[in-house]
Amino acid sequence: MDGQEAVMGSAMDDTLPDKTVLPDLVKMEMPFGRYKGVLLYQLPEPYLVWFHRKGFPKGRLGILLSTLYEMKLNGLESLLIPLVSPSGMVKTPRLADEK
Repeated sequence: MDGQEAVMGSAMDDTLPDKTVLPDLVKMEMPFGRYKGVLLYQLPEPYLVWFHRKGFPKGRLGILLSTLYEMKLNGLESLLIPLVSPSGMVKTPRLADEK
């Protein structure tokens, strides 16, 4: 494998979707601020807009909040419904290859 293939291979790995983002949005609580302790998917849109304007935190939390912002902005919150039970409890998603 030459240097170009090595670079392209690693770049392609970065473009694969992270299968843990949606489950984390319904399981992870906001760790600080006005909505500390609130599950991320339950954060109000104006709070996410504020972060969008001021800057999302670095790291995993920033990735999750920016993803949630885009989902709410584009009306895609329904993608999270299958991960939450009617009682509001979080379901653990099963992978297609699990039985």
